[in-house]
Amino acid sequence: MQIETPPSAKPYEKPEGERRGIVIVNTGDGKGKSTAAFGLALRAHGRGKAVKIWQFMKVPTARFGEHRMFEQIGMPIEGLGDGFSWKSQDLEHSGQLARDGWLRAKASILSGEFFLVVLDEITYPLIYGWLPLDDVLATLRDRPKHVHVALTGRRCPPEIIELADTVTEMTLVKHAFKAGIPAQRGIED
Repeated sequence: MQIETPPSAKPYEKPEGERRGIVIVNTGDGKGKSTAAFGLALRAHGRGKAVKIWQFMKVPTARFGEHRMFEQIGMPIEGLGDGFSWKSQDLEHSGQLARDGWLRAKASILSGEFFLVVLDEITYPLIYGWLPLDDVLATLRDRPKHVHVALTGRRCPPEIIELADTVTEMTLVKHAFKAGIPAQRGIED
């Protein structure tokens, strides 16, 4: 490790532009995409802002750690799917759930009711062809000026990356699962 001297001056200039809603993408093969979006949601909720989280691959009855916590603090999170494709009994049904879910998520974005809308794992129904990319792009472009949208999932379509204001790619360096360690409740649930 190389030791650095802490900066003595602010390393950036304050932007002069107007405040507006931004589109944030967390993508890549590394861990932390959803976790980062949930952190944004907690930050906004802590400031008294209205937040809605839509999970495109989780079932509506999911009770993972984030669901339990968000329920306790009154932050709405809703599963729209029937699990990942390898768990699905009917991929046509999975696609229909994604399309129906998208209509609900789209309405929440366009309503202007929420400061932040999280579209967790939306990239999967997009890359499987279950959702119309053009409609997602139009919704992101046409959303009310104050609405922020965070999208998560691997292999985010380049068209969304181009439209987004902030894009972070999580890079897999090392993962416990690949070393034979199973997922741990409270860490990967």
